[in-house]
Amino acid sequence: MGKRILVAGAGHGGLAAAADLARRGYDVTVFEQNKREDLGYDWTDIFAPRSLLAANVPYPPRAKYEYKENMTFFSPSQSIGLKQDIPEKELEIKMERKDIYTHLLSHAEKCGVKLRFSCKIKGPVMLGSRVAGLFIDGGETVYGDLVIDAAGLDSPVRTALPPVCGVENDVGSFEQFFSYRAFYERTGDFEPEDKFKVYLLHEGEMGVVWLATEDGHADVLIGRFEPFGMDEVNRVLDLLKRNNPQIGGKLVRGGSFAKIPVRQPLSVMVADGWAAIGDSAFMTIPLIGSGIANSLKASHMLVKTITEDKDSAFTAATLWKYQREYFKQLGNGHAAMAVMKLFLLRLNPYELDFIFEKGILTAKEFTISSETTNIQSMLKLSFKEFLERAKSVCTDRILLTKILKVSSRLASTFAITAMMPRTYNRAAVTKWADTYTSFFTKLEK
Repeated sequence: MGKRILVAGAGHGGLAAAADLARRGYDVTVFEQNKREDLGYDWTDIFAPRSLLAANVPYPPRAKYEYKENMTFFSPSQSIGLKQDIPEKELEIKMERKDIYTHLLSHAEKCGVKLRFSCKIKGPVMLGSRVAGLFIDGGETVYGDLVIDAAGLDSPVRTALPPVCGVENDVGSFEQFFSYRAFYERTGDFEPEDKFKVYLLHEGEMGVVWLATEDGHADVLIGRFEPFGMDEVNRVLDLLKRNNPQIGGKLVRGGSFAKIPVRQPLSVMVADGWAAIGDSAFMTIPLIGSGIANSLKASHMLVKTITEDKDSAFTAATLWKYQREYFKQLGNGHAAMAVMKLFLLRLNPYELDFIFEKGILTAKEFTISSETTNIQSMLKLSFKEFLERAKSVCTDRILLTKILKVSSRLASTFAITAMMPRTYNRAAVTKWADTYTSFFTKLEK
């Protein structure tokens, strides 16, 4: 076999795919700009452990993870909190980000993957319309039969692909989430009733704030749809401490900013010699920004598509099956969730409070995890429940108008994703991708 596969970036899905391909006899090298010891933020991450098995990755040692607490979502006025009740079989694990990387890197090496750190990728090597390799900072050019792009939201590969590839390069408004996360020393003996709080439209600001009270620290995340700095962080912390005296002033760890994609999946994930995975393909769940599980599941789909390409052509046509399968299993549902995200962003604090108070949204709808694949799994209503909630909505005409609009847009989303070409034809795919992309672009305005 011996076909050379280059993985741009040590993303979770890219590492899992690299390991599986190397195990099957492919020559696989991962190029990562960071040093090995610098991979992963200094905080924990949450994901569904079953996704590891889907990617043919073994479970990590039991001592390396614990199960996540259910979250309680608070309305803007903070008068109502809706607590998740995630079924035991869907419980997610919480694991140190660095430990996740250690586990995936170790597994990849055991499978025969070559890892190159401190290799900054400058962009793709193009031969006509085909991605033929990577330009590495320092003047090195590396050629391969296929480039798997796992270099993240701002991938230097995806963002530099020429128009002939038909791939979106940039990220639009409300498609990325700017976050700050830090662990602060826990003070006093105050024991909160809800250990994992999520505040929606906190103090009227567009975004979320979470506070997870742990045994030794208070885990704080502040998220916005616009960049912000430490002045805003300190302002929010002062507000949080009024009702949460367990947050101390001493920073224990973390204390850094990050960007998270929160949008519909990439319209075109493949090109000749190239396939995107993870954040480079926008595989996070738009409503919660969780992407590790989706990336791991996608790695299995990508490996299956690659190994079924008996001629190892790795063209857009042969790789298209990967995109089709991803959308079928996950992407279609996540595109609809992106519509719901935009709907929620258009609610003002009064309207969101109204939705909480009238039971239009309940704890059931907030029982969302990285295993949630579509709107239907969120909105499991009996006909009686539907009628009761509809009556409440009808008492607020402005809110009713917004809900009717989002219902129409959800129907349009399902119709558009269903129109994705079954087989790859450049003209047909370009036409479909333009329709898909322009639909969301208009929604964001």
